[in-house]
Amino acid sequence: MSVPFNGWKSYACFFSAEYCQAYLKNSYHKSNLDNPEQKSYENCYPFLYYLEHGQIYYQQAEKAPLILKPILLFYGLVHLIKACILTIDPSYPETTSVLAHGVSTRKRKKQNYQFFQDEVKFQKNGLYPFMSEKMFHMKQMEGEKATMEELLQQIPELDELFYLLEGKRTFIKVHSQEKQFMIPDSILDHYHMTENRFKEFFASKFEKPIEFSNDGLIFTMEENSHKVLSPLKYNLDSGFFALPMKKNDSLQLPELLIHYLLLYNLSMIARYETEWWSELSKMMPNKDYPFIQSFLNITLQKGPYLIYQFLLR
Repeated sequence: MSVPFNGWKSYACFFSAEYCQAYLKNSYHKSNLDNPEQKSYENCYPFLYYLEHGQIYYQQAEKAPLILKPILLFYGLVHLIKACILTIDPSYPETTSVLAHGVSTRKRKKQNYQFFQDEVKFQKNGLYPFMSEKMFHMKQMEGEKATMEELLQQIPELDELFYLLEGKRTFIKVHSQEKQFMIPDSILDHYHMTENRFKEFFASKFEKPIEFSNDGLIFTMEENSHKVLSPLKYNLDSGFFALPMKKNDSLQLPELLIHYLLLYNLSMIARYETEWWSELSKMMPNKDYPFIQSFLNITLQKGPYLIYQFLLR
């Protein structure tokens, strides 16, 4: 149920202005927007260039040393996100307020700073709330926060590292066959819910309806239902869907937003916390280094994958 992905080779079709215009025209037409022909003609090159610039940032990040990776990856992802927004909002950017990052973090880190406890705070204006609303129909509340630990626990490919370093699993595998999915019963203990309450809670997290069977935690899901709002996460390394084992405020965040928030904070650290960032990369003093390095390697592949899934939704 996940669109096959072959890295940047999958994007080859988008590096044609003719194809981009037809693709945008179809997107605008499906959204019942006015003048889809004209708007797709006006936006085909901006759309193509957002994707091209994003690709270049990612390709440079792959070759760059660790200290530069977060900056290149963050701006690479920002360009890809702008391409996505252009598929649903032909007027983007209408105002300068949507160009800000849309999140903030403490500029000067406290003494005895711990990355896992660091926070990002959601702002009223900027790219983060704008993309949340436009791409995922979600309202982010100004002033709400997310910790790095909460966000890292929502990355399925980090499950094994959490197990090795902290002795706990962060995801439970969801068995699937075509449109049918089965969640292990043990999830009920982690969520502290009865079976009926869990079914009700879980189904409410999808934008498109899912249908549970009467026998256990088995449900059917239509093609692409997981691509907008869904608590399911796709493990790109292992090729299966998984469900976070911890029910926190970040559970409902689409994974693309989670990658954005983590990369934003890491890029700010790389730019403004030179001493801490250099010591981390040289001394590797604690669990921060393996988690940050692993996440950067994951997002190098997963960011373009998540964008591609959105474009082919």
